[in-house]
Amino acid sequence: MAYAGPHHNPDLDVRGRRVMDIIHIDAILRGAHLIPIFGDDFIPLNFKYSSSLDSFRAFYINKYADHHSHEIVF
Repeated sequence: MAYAGPHHNPDLDVRGRRVMDIIHIDAILRGAHLIPIFGDDFIPLNFKYSSSLDSFRAFYINKYADHHSHEIVF
């Protein structure tokens, strides 16, 4: 699996917020199946999946999600 983690820190503006861009929909090739790296702590029972990208510091990229992902990632 590929790794997306702390060495992929986002750029921050002067207020400490993430710098974001709008990309054209035609620039998206396909979605990615991300698996969080959980660490040693337990996940709270009231954890909402919608906050996953902000709650975890690093992810594995599942290149085996389907045969197209395997061909694109590596």
